[in-house]
Amino acid sequence: MFAKILIANRGEIACRVIETARRMGVATVAVYSDADAEARHRALADEAIHIGPAPASESYLKGDRIIEAALATGAEAIHPGYGFLSENPEFVEAVEAAGLVFIGPSAASIRAMGLKDAAKALMAEAGVPIVPGYHGARQDLAFLAAEADRIGYPVLIKARAGGGGKGMRLVENPADFAAALEGAQREGKSSFGDGAVLIERYVTTPRHIEVQVFGDQQGNVVHLYERDCSPQRRHQKVIEEAPAPGMPPEVRAAMTDAAVRAARAVDYHNAGTIEFIVDGSGPLRPDGFWFMEMNTRLQVEHPVTEAITGLDLVEWQLRVASGEPLPLAQARIPLNGHAFEARIYAEDPAKNFLPAPGPLSHVVFPEDVRIDTGVGRGDRISAHYDPMIAKITAHAPLRAEALFRLRQALGRTHISGTATNLGFLRALCLDPDFAAGRMDTGLIGRKREALTQVGPPDEAAILFAALAALDLDPSRPHFGFRLWGSASRRIELISNGERVTRDLRLLGPEHMALEHGGRSTAFEAVSVRPDGMRARQGGRNLLARVARFGDTVSVLLGGRITDFATIDPLAVERSGAAAENQITAPMTGLVRSVPVSAGGAVARGDILVVLEAMKMEHSLRAAMDGVVVAVHCDVGDNVSDGTLLVEFAPNAEEAAPGAGEENLV
Repeated sequence: MFAKILIANRGEIACRVIETARRMGVATVAVYSDADAEARHRALADEAIHIGPAPASESYLKGDRIIEAALATGAEAIHPGYGFLSENPEFVEAVEAAGLVFIGPSAASIRAMGLKDAAKALMAEAGVPIVPGYHGARQDLAFLAAEADRIGYPVLIKARAGGGGKGMRLVENPADFAAALEGAQREGKSSFGDGAVLIERYVTTPRHIEVQVFGDQQGNVVHLYERDCSPQRRHQKVIEEAPAPGMPPEVRAAMTDAAVRAARAVDYHNAGTIEFIVDGSGPLRPDGFWFMEMNTRLQVEHPVTEAITGLDLVEWQLRVASGEPLPLAQARIPLNGHAFEARIYAEDPAKNFLPAPGPLSHVVFPEDVRIDTGVGRGDRISAHYDPMIAKITAHAPLRAEALFRLRQALGRTHISGTATNLGFLRALCLDPDFAAGRMDTGLIGRKREALTQVGPPDEAAILFAALAALDLDPSRPHFGFRLWGSASRRIELISNGERVTRDLRLLGPEHMALEHGGRSTAFEAVSVRPDGMRARQGGRNLLARVARFGDTVSVLLGGRITDFATIDPLAVERSGAAAENQITAPMTGLVRSVPVSAGGAVARGDILVVLEAMKMEHSLRAAMDGVVVAVHCDVGDNVSDGTLLVEFAPNAEEAAPGAGEENLV
């Protein structure tokens, strides 16, 4: 076994590898970019080496720097994780040329499976079923259009070097073929440096089922059963499960046998995944699946396989790479229960799952499920990398029970500071078709509006946010008298871009109401306790987890997270009249506009910065006439509460004692 390994990756997968290596007594070396200077994986490793600026092209994709770091620290092997250089055969060769071990397959195996057309030809020779289509070298329009006619519409055009949905076009009408081909070729060239495509018959109700395979250097190959990864958005996985629902024993036998044959065909060793497209229009059948591609690395969703087998796949990777045979023969690999994995991303489902890099002001995970993460409270999701925050894996004897545990875990996960897909994931778990296992890769697309819909905030959530914003505790003596001076208090909040105004009225001990527009919602047994805020409303017993940071209050109630902004009407003026004349962000937000530059003269009331927070724009204005000394932000920056944005010098007559105070009246 290795004494020390270097992990050529970041985030949750780097932390995951470190965890197993530490348990096995293997020392670890982390690499990090400028953006990851304070990252969790750097802190967990025994050593850490800086490899470059934030962009991946200048750090995590710099194979020479990574190899230099391994040699300099005395590492014997490099674990690539997934993404970045994990499926780069040139990197594998460079690692081995430096006298190091690559913890993964050979360069030859990666090359054999790297181009979809060549891989499918190889699979056909090995007796692995492939989708009818054209996988040859000719790429002229007339020929490919004729092939599409022969295959039969609808067809799928796919970049042969593609992945993650890039360079892929669905064509249902022959009249659209030429434009779709041009787009796929252009995207393939841009993303992978290869504009060649293949054409396949499109399976109209496709399921995505994949088989985990493992090989050693002695020629042994086994499978560790299948995973269903059908729920996808933009051709990217969202929730994975193992085993696949509705999988008959005879279909599992046929599919896993095909997967093992595929791995043997390329003399594969270490962890890999054979992905199949499956006809989901009816019950699964032995002749209803076809080879799609092979991922020659450890997969993001490997925890569900670990959950149902009780095995540590990273440990297997290390043992196989060090020359040991597979720890178990096929007959001894167990299959126990059912598992789900949900990927939590910093993204906005309501905006077509647009990535939402930014700060993580509050992060709390449940303790009774598996959590894989590389971040925590106070960290920032960088715009330079994949916006994954964490993965939650739930396991139970039965599928329904495992899904219930996942749904409960998602409902107890509290993340705030930037947009996440938590609400969407929970809605998907509640979807009746998904719950019943009736799914295909188009499920999310068909139900996207319902799955991403965000309703108005619950009145109870508003109550708890108001208590936190006003720092009120109903259990304190003289609660109403000491803090209010009257029995009612007006509260103004912003939620999901909408202003929320309520009158908070004290009705008696731990008894209050929210009033608005002639309507009143009464709450009883209102209290603030160490485990959260509690109340009773109608027949509901309510427990909320509430976090406040800066001018934001985040409420987790009934599995739903609602963020509220509390905006002081004078906050903008105060920020512009700070004693050091520094204009700072009054809240966490996104810089939308900076209409000034250093040296420019501005008049009182001129806009210096426009900040978007809670889906509303807020203009930070000059509190007096003066000159901009320096600008410390750019359009597109995600800034936190208190971040210095603009330095501003008032004119001499404006800076006289007492001059700035008039702006605060």
